[in-house]
Amino acid sequence: MKHLLSTSDLSREDAIRILDTAEQMAATQEREIRKLPTLRGKTVVNLFFEDSTRTRISFEAAAKRLSADVINFSAKGSSVSKGESLKDTALTLQAMGADAVVIRHWASGAAERLAGSGWMHGAVLNAGDGTHQHPTQALLDAYTMRKHLIGAAEGPGAHVETATGNDLAGLTIGLVGDVLHSRVARSNVALLNTLGAKVVLISPPTLVPVGIETWPVDVVHGLDAALDKYDLDAIMMLRVQRERMSGGGNSFFPSPQEYTRLFGLDGDRMRRLPDHAIVMHPGPMNRGLEITAEAADSPRSVIVEQVSNGVAVRMASLYLLLAGEEGGA
Repeated sequence: MKHLLSTSDLSREDAIRILDTAEQMAATQEREIRKLPTLRGKTVVNLFFEDSTRTRISFEAAAKRLSADVINFSAKGSSVSKGESLKDTALTLQAMGADAVVIRHWASGAAERLAGSGWMHGAVLNAGDGTHQHPTQALLDAYTMRKHLIGAAEGPGAHVETATGNDLAGLTIGLVGDVLHSRVARSNVALLNTLGAKVVLISPPTLVPVGIETWPVDVVHGLDAALDKYDLDAIMMLRVQRERMSGGGNSFFPSPQEYTRLFGLDGDRMRRLPDHAIVMHPGPMNRGLEITAEAADSPRSVIVEQVSNGVAVRMASLYLLLAGEEGGA
């Protein structure tokens, strides 16, 4: 594996290897000294053309805990804002000796373009490109599900009797909300399918992508209907991406209140989930729109834990791309 661009590129073995390595990385973070010498002498560049808090800081923390040198590059205030192309930026990074570039870009396909261009020779990790892919987010989500649900869930109606081993076979996962604009949804659908889970997309018809019938998913156009039909082991509330919508969302649903009434997760709906089910969100949350404070802050919410798990998953990704079998985790 030379790059990490899309969950569609990962085989079951690749995905499980990353998740298993992340588990080892997480264990090292319980030590008094959390830093590992694995990537000493390597340089990782965070190349962000879009605003980010969690992902950028998570990748920075992951690289530093592996002892890599980190360069943070923001498009704002750089030569990019003066019109410099992605090619010239990449050539500059190559000249600086970048061993890996973590790229977030507003254009779908930008990470693949960078990886396949020949402009630079280091590894490319996709930290989110347009509405296309966000592979490490899906991996940290799968890591969180595996940690909480494999062998842990019991009770009548739970789809976990076959959820054993290292994958997610036997689990039913609900993704709720703005699927159309969500790279998180696309990445999760591909990865969860690879790992054997059943995926249910719960979304207004206006926020479902064209060609959804070819996706390996069930589609339901109401959260109450989905809760009636499925015993969900995990429910992930997707952020309503109003910045990607014309009119701030008014052309996709009548009003925020109407969206919340049909697709928002509140305490009553949360209590209809099986007892072992977990509540997830990729962040940042629109509290009061897709999720209430009661659901977001409940004991079954793992939203904050997703952030900490992201560091371990990104440590694993950087380690496998830059050290692989050469180093010792």
